[in-house]
Amino acid sequence: MNKTEYQAPDTAAKAQSVIDEEYQAEAEDILGEKMVLNMGPSHPATHGVLRLVLELDGEIVTKCDPDVGYLHRGDEKIAENMHYNQFVPYTDRLDYLAPLANNVAYACAVEKLMGWELPPRGQAIRVLCCELSRIASHMLGVGVCAMDVGAMTVFLYTFTEREKVYNLCEQLTGARFTTSYTRVGGQIRDLPEGFIGRVEKFLNECELSINEISKLLDRNKLYLNRMLDVGTITPEDAITWGLTGPNLRGSGITRDLRKNTPYLGYEQYDFDIPVGENGDSYDRYLVRMEEMRQSIRIIRQLIATLPDGPVNIADSKNLLPAKEKVLTSMEELIHHFIIATQGIDAPEGEVYFAAENPKGELGFYINSKGGGVPHRMKIRSPSFVNLSILSHLIPSHMVSDVPAILGSLDFVMGECDR
Repeated sequence: MNKTEYQAPDTAAKAQSVIDEEYQAEAEDILGEKMVLNMGPSHPATHGVLRLVLELDGEIVTKCDPDVGYLHRGDEKIAENMHYNQFVPYTDRLDYLAPLANNVAYACAVEKLMGWELPPRGQAIRVLCCELSRIASHMLGVGVCAMDVGAMTVFLYTFTEREKVYNLCEQLTGARFTTSYTRVGGQIRDLPEGFIGRVEKFLNECELSINEISKLLDRNKLYLNRMLDVGTITPEDAITWGLTGPNLRGSGITRDLRKNTPYLGYEQYDFDIPVGENGDSYDRYLVRMEEMRQSIRIIRQLIATLPDGPVNIADSKNLLPAKEKVLTSMEELIHHFIIATQGIDAPEGEVYFAAENPKGELGFYINSKGGGVPHRMKIRSPSFVNLSILSHLIPSHMVSDVPAILGSLDFVMGECDR
């Protein structure tokens, strides 16, 4: 018997075996088929460009793989080729729903490296900026989350209040969205005339709107059905996955950097830290609602105790001189030229500063070898860390629960991808 004839029966048996295996696999798929669904990339008009690869068994999610990076711009590498003040506009693009808070956190990190401390009025203005940003960010977070689960009316209330904050930002900084207000060592300008009165008017209106939103959602049967016992995060899981901000406090962990490691004089303000009981999507909503009320409380105390004095530090060597002096004095002109071209003269060393931003702990690690630019910079973005729990949190939920969970986490992809 030749070689070909000898192998023929074996080949036929293998072929039949392959057919049997394919048939068996197909039969199993028919009985319990799993489907892969691409949810996203979402449009940037809502939370940001996030793609979720979901494995489904019917309507139940069995596996979730978050795919991030669609907004990656290399901010940390860009910072290594820029003077410290030149990087301020890039911080606007991190959490682009709270640009003023990003500006403040970054400036505080560089000032920690320099060993500087702002005068009282400069600190108070920064607290005002941070708390207005928190209100604006939470307003949009609550409104978009409500819209994701079908409550369209609430979004109109929240967006209106957010626009009022942007009007105040425009009066303060000259820009509504990308503010670039802070500088290392202070702010670009003091509060404009009549600004405090406009802030007080906004606080009164905002408080009424928060109460209206609570009436619309707190006991809304449809909203409760979509949010209660959905996306529950235990305190142990919240700590294990490194959650911060309202997502951590929603799980019952009382941790707020404004209380735990006070900065900018937060220790002199009286406010409460709201925490949840069950750690579900509804608790995270309640935490954000109460945080807005506490921000209003902080701002009112700030207004009542707002000190006079300078808003920038008194360091003539590392700050730009006043413009009128630059135009009339040769020495000031030369000094201006040196600061503008070489940057501030930072010492060698490394620092880490974290601020309690609306989304959580926004941290800046700076490694300096001296001179006007950082040797290395690392941004600890709260949205990136908060989203890491999705692969653990979403499985076992239904597909319809995914928008509610994402909305309750209130992430923004600008800082997640950086």
